[in-house]
Amino acid sequence: MGGCCSCLRDSSDEASVLPIADNEREAVTLLLGYLEDKDRFDFYSGKPLKALTTLVYSDNLNLQRSAALAFAEITEKYVRPVSRDVLEPILILLQSQDPQIQVAACAALGNLAVNNENKLLIVEMGGLEPLINQMMGNNVEVQCNAVGCITNLATQDDNKHKIATSGALVPLTRLAKSQHIRVQRNATGALLNMTHSEENRRELVNAGSVPVLVSLLSSADPDVQYYCTTALSNIAVDESNRKKLAQTEPRLVSKLVALMDSPSSRVKCQATLALRNLASDTSYQLEIVRAGGLPHLVKLIQSDSMPLVLASVACIRNISIHPLNEGLIVDAGFLKPLVKLLDFKESEEIQCHAVSTLRNLAASSERNRKEFFESGAVEKCKELALDSPVSVQSEISACFAILALADISKLDLLDASILDALVPMTYSNNQEVSGNAAAALANLCSRINNYARIIEAWGVPSGGIRGFLARFLCSDYATFEHIALWTILQLLESHNDKVAELVKSDKEIINGVKRMADITFERLQRSGADGKNNDHDLADSKSSEAAEDASVELYNITQQILQFLN
Repeated sequence: MGGCCSCLRDSSDEASVLPIADNEREAVTLLLGYLEDKDRFDFYSGKPLKALTTLVYSDNLNLQRSAALAFAEITEKYVRPVSRDVLEPILILLQSQDPQIQVAACAALGNLAVNNENKLLIVEMGGLEPLINQMMGNNVEVQCNAVGCITNLATQDDNKHKIATSGALVPLTRLAKSQHIRVQRNATGALLNMTHSEENRRELVNAGSVPVLVSLLSSADPDVQYYCTTALSNIAVDESNRKKLAQTEPRLVSKLVALMDSPSSRVKCQATLALRNLASDTSYQLEIVRAGGLPHLVKLIQSDSMPLVLASVACIRNISIHPLNEGLIVDAGFLKPLVKLLDFKESEEIQCHAVSTLRNLAASSERNRKEFFESGAVEKCKELALDSPVSVQSEISACFAILALADISKLDLLDASILDALVPMTYSNNQEVSGNAAAALANLCSRINNYARIIEAWGVPSGGIRGFLARFLCSDYATFEHIALWTILQLLESHNDKVAELVKSDKEIINGVKRMADITFERLQRSGADGKNNDHDLADSKSSEAAEDASVELYNITQQILQFLN
């Protein structure tokens, strides 16, 4: 350790030369010996630590400098959990007014703060206050090392709120604007580490950090850009923060859109994630499109990088929620790339976002509907419907349910043999999947002028439509019972003799309807008696009324069906 040994042996700084006590002279001699063969000695205990501590408490500035430099070099090489006895002298050095000592002491503390146990102990021993004081000084090296230490301390969850409420955020924000890039990187990195909880994000916003983070999106340094885009992405998770951003940062979206074309892949990804979080609000859904975000996103969802694909498809999914964006997204050429992403079996999340976006686009204009069918989306969803994770099946079944609402789409869906997927999906143990599939089936049985596909699927596959109806009638789940009864009524109202005969001749279905008529009648009688005999609080009363309304509706449908049968 050339610098340290030199400082121990000689000094030309007359102002710092004071008489050396005998115990200090002995400590210097011992320390020189230890440093000659560092790997043999443990500097965090015993005689080596005692020698270092002796120099720390010396009145001789050169000896203090030597101790600080030694601690900096030793901690850089040997990082492990240390005791209070090690940290205390370093914290003493941190309070020195000497820049050399400040630089080395901050470096030593930052080195030890790589270890999680040390991070907690440093904060517990009051290390934040001297570090904050050093950040507020004018020495760039001191600032850099102090901020670097804070950055390391802030990676420990238990420290984050303590740092956020310690008064560190204001000097960190000031140093984020430093002209010195190392200081700026460390400061923005520290601010980023403070954005991982809602409470700390609120402290950060109150400290005035957001305008600085937004301004630094234009930095020429990719590390600073990355820290700032990631911090803003985390800040935008909270609805209250998004509202503040909308009111105070008019250039935020355009800057983030520009960063989607950054040469740095991780900056590109974080900018896209920030836009995704902003697009949780309707105003931002429109603003991102107005700012020219779609051409960047359509390019990114076709990237070879999975993180970029995930970020961009999640972003376009949120943007597609707004009805005014649907046609623009289709015109921008998203349909075929989205359909292609359905084959992205390495990522369930990507598949879910892709299907969810397609679902949002499926309910748009006639022209968009035509392009939707031509894109192969229906065929691909049908192909994956029975061979994908439940979360993906849920999105696919919801997409089918939306498509089946439009009368103009029903025959196209039936001709695409969608019943081959829908009927088996009604067997799913996941109520969302089976419910959506059943709702789509029900809508496809209503108001069509050609029932050939319905007749073909009456008994197949998997028990066919009749099997689905029989199962849902005896499900003891009001929503499923309602779907089954409503579907039966639609079939009987179809004005198709063949369809009506299939229903009327099926004893299991007819018995199921009669059973439902009896059950719902009994439910209504019971609820009427309960209403007379019991006092309910407001919540119970509303719940009872809702159950009664559902029973009334189910009973009325059973009576309409029975009129057809009679």
